[in-house]
Amino acid sequence: MTVTDEQWQASRDALRSAGDRFADLVAGAPDPDRTMATADWSISVTAAHVASIAWLNASLVDTGLPPASVPDLDGRIRTTTVDTVDTLNVLTLEHFSERDPRVNAERLRADVDHLLRVSERCDPSLPIDWLGGARVPVAGLFAHLVNELLIHGLDVARVVGVPWEVPSRDAGLFFDLLMVGVARNGHGRLLDGGGPPRDRRVAVAFHSRYTTPVTLVLRNGVVTAEEPGAPADAHVSFDPATLNLMLFGRISRLRAALSGRLFVHGRRPWLLPAFLRTVRVPDVARTQALAPPA
Repeated sequence: MTVTDEQWQASRDALRSAGDRFADLVAGAPDPDRTMATADWSISVTAAHVASIAWLNASLVDTGLPPASVPDLDGRIRTTTVDTVDTLNVLTLEHFSERDPRVNAERLRADVDHLLRVSERCDPSLPIDWLGGARVPVAGLFAHLVNELLIHGLDVARVVGVPWEVPSRDAGLFFDLLMVGVARNGHGRLLDGGGPPRDRRVAVAFHSRYTTPVTLVLRNGVVTAEEPGAPADAHVSFDPATLNLMLFGRISRLRAALSGRLFVHGRRPWLLPAFLRTVRVPDVARTQALAPPA
């Protein structure tokens, strides 16, 4: 996968912007230990979680960073799948035990600064070993962190009662650079557990004004990316912010569809649910329920 100069600069700008916005938000949040950002996570735990992800992504780009105190972290990353990310989150939160959002906000800023600095001369298309043995381009790690900042920032902003924008252009990086990046470079064991593999080819074409057109193909449990124009069973026209909020359980599929910002059509659109059982993100409710209390 080749990341364009425009995509690389967009991912860097989005990370700086989202990182600063999130840090300001959690540092100023009232009563963060008691105010719940979600059903199971306080603002304090949410801030710690995001800070730990920023550190982890920085350590994947800069292997010279001091090792974390998390036992066998590298081995656990290699064996983590979409369905077991929850246990990795619990483990990292146990060892990243700081719960003061102001401290974690400054730590987040420092790790974002470090990530931007050490990656200045990186090839943004260079694949990095990631969860479950998946291979993600360096720019995809940026997109991953941007999405965490935007999604969890929305969680905090909703309970604090302040506006929070999820820019569609920034949200589109998650699809373009992470989801498609994994499909092009190999997803390893990351998507294991999505049901028994089927020999039948299921192809879904994705279209958005903020992303590069692509067709994702599922066959025998393996997801690959094909150029636009390949035969597709379903077509998904989407606004990236709406898609991400739906995938991560912040809005329902019905609400996404009724908004007019996500539209499915094609020859065999009924195959999309089977496709999404494999091409999926972590179960948010289960992940949060297993997180330790503040």
